[in-house]
Amino acid sequence: MADTRRSQQPHRGRWSRRLGRVGRKFTRWLRHSLVPSDGFVFVLLLGMVTACGLLPAVDGSWFPVTTLVIPIVIGGLLLRMSSLLLLYGACAGVLVAQERTRDPNHVTPGGVVVIALVAFMVLFVARYRTRLGLQGTRGESMLFDLRDRLRAHGLVPELPPQWETDVVLRPAGGQAFSGDFVVATRGRRGGRTLEIALVDVSGKGLDAGTRALLLSGAFGGLLGSLPPRGFLPAANEYLIRQGWDEGFATAVHIAVDLETGDYELLSAGHPPGAHWVAGAGTWDIREAEGPLLGIIPGADFDGVRGVLGPGDALLLFTDGMVEVPGQDIAVGIDRLLGEADRLIADDFKDGARRIVDTAGANLADDRAVVLIRRH
Repeated sequence: MADTRRSQQPHRGRWSRRLGRVGRKFTRWLRHSLVPSDGFVFVLLLGMVTACGLLPAVDGSWFPVTTLVIPIVIGGLLLRMSSLLLLYGACAGVLVAQERTRDPNHVTPGGVVVIALVAFMVLFVARYRTRLGLQGTRGESMLFDLRDRLRAHGLVPELPPQWETDVVLRPAGGQAFSGDFVVATRGRRGGRTLEIALVDVSGKGLDAGTRALLLSGAFGGLLGSLPPRGFLPAANEYLIRQGWDEGFATAVHIAVDLETGDYELLSAGHPPGAHWVAGAGTWDIREAEGPLLGIIPGADFDGVRGVLGPGDALLLFTDGMVEVPGQDIAVGIDRLLGEADRLIADDFKDGARRIVDTAGANLADDRAVVLIRRH
């Protein structure tokens, strides 16, 4: 997956959000509307198989017997299991007809073995799709929809002009799914409280991404529905109830009063946050105490409080940004804050992306950065 980024600007934030929603809806409609029916695809592929049987009579050097693998592969992607087996029968009939009516050297044992191996592999994949109850490319479409919904949960609501946020998620190894995710809401106290939770699910890449898809929906429902201090305990109990073997996660939760700048940061085994104090020109490490999510029933989470004044910024990040095997995490935090210092001269422009690009300590791990700034 590439970057998931959100920056609030006074005039264009509303339009960019609307265009994003329209784009996602159009893409989803296009993917589903262009999936043809099983019968139509079967007839089309049956015609292709027939052509594969007739074209060798025109020029056998250009149309060998292995041309049949083309409709076989397409059928494995688009057809139901019953239709695919009928297609295999048609291919077998073409092979028999060619062997009896043409030069025997045209249908070679090697060519038949290649077709049989491809057909077996396609059948294996199609059988797996059938067990999942998915036809054709709908499985991929479903995963794309889930990924889009995961991204949508990380969109920060529109903020007052003096506030700005920037969110970037980078999956490990350039995969499409990440074990890091963000949920955000602005629903308490008449919309003056912004709540953001940055969560890091155990594992990385696709394995962690499947659990992140489930948790993002659940945590998105909890966030804003409970008092800020109730979010992490509720998330902890939810994760314990799942009973997963790799069921733990870390999280940092921030609740900011958009009128006064007062905030409270709570953590569940997560790396600390960093508060840029514009008046002092320094980064203040903000570390709250709390166990990992999904480990200890009834765990308590103690927060730290502060105030974001004009020009201040708050930086949240996951362990993939600062942890390197064999190296103390403090070294990684110092490196990250050193890179963040360079953003100050540019007024933190495109800050989260630049920090991920330059300070990401472990490219083999999922990485995420959330930057909240008050102008």
